[in-house]
Amino acid sequence: MAKYIKQEMSDFQGTGENKCFYRLQTSGNLSPKELINRIAQSGSGLTEGTVAHVLQTLTHEMARAMADGYSVSVDGLGIFKASIGVREDKEMDTIDGEESKHNATSLQVTGINYRADKHLISDTDSHCHLTRGEVRKLCRSPYTKEERLQLALDFLNDPTHPFMRLDDYVALTGLSKPVASKELVEFRENAETGITTTGRGSNKVYIKRL
Repeated sequence: MAKYIKQEMSDFQGTGENKCFYRLQTSGNLSPKELINRIAQSGSGLTEGTVAHVLQTLTHEMARAMADGYSVSVDGLGIFKASIGVREDKEMDTIDGEESKHNATSLQVTGINYRADKHLISDTDSHCHLTRGEVRKLCRSPYTKEERLQLALDFLNDPTHPFMRLDDYVALTGLSKPVASKELVEFRENAETGITTTGRGSNKVYIKRL
């Protein structure tokens, strides 16, 4: 039986009242082996080896089709389509640039867009029996944005802190990770803040701008 979480939302519309939304509380992750076992034990008449082979072949052929530019429809499951983007070590083009910075080798598949089949949604709903879970409120910082920037600069001005991680900024300001991450991006993009980044992905840290 699944639980639902009642989550507070920020007041983006300036109404003075925060709304809420609901989401499922994750019960865990069903591994490929567990999924294969469920299918084989569901009265399908298929062995686990057959199920594993079909799933492996399905994903392989889907990947080949999407690589050729097709969207792939799987009845009862949904539609899949690849999305592309610029490689991490390449600079993004501007739409009006006179010379392109990129050729095809500068681009890569960065994700798979998925739209669920309406029958999968309704079938999931028919099996879903919800119970109340947690109520989660927003993490509010006791500091203004200007004060948070100063806290970050004071942190980086300390010789024992040559760089700042996202977790450090969360601990300093009391913001949630998503909000803190968004704010640090704003600081990095504004040269006047004196903060920039070095590194990529999980190794990205924030440093003083020279």
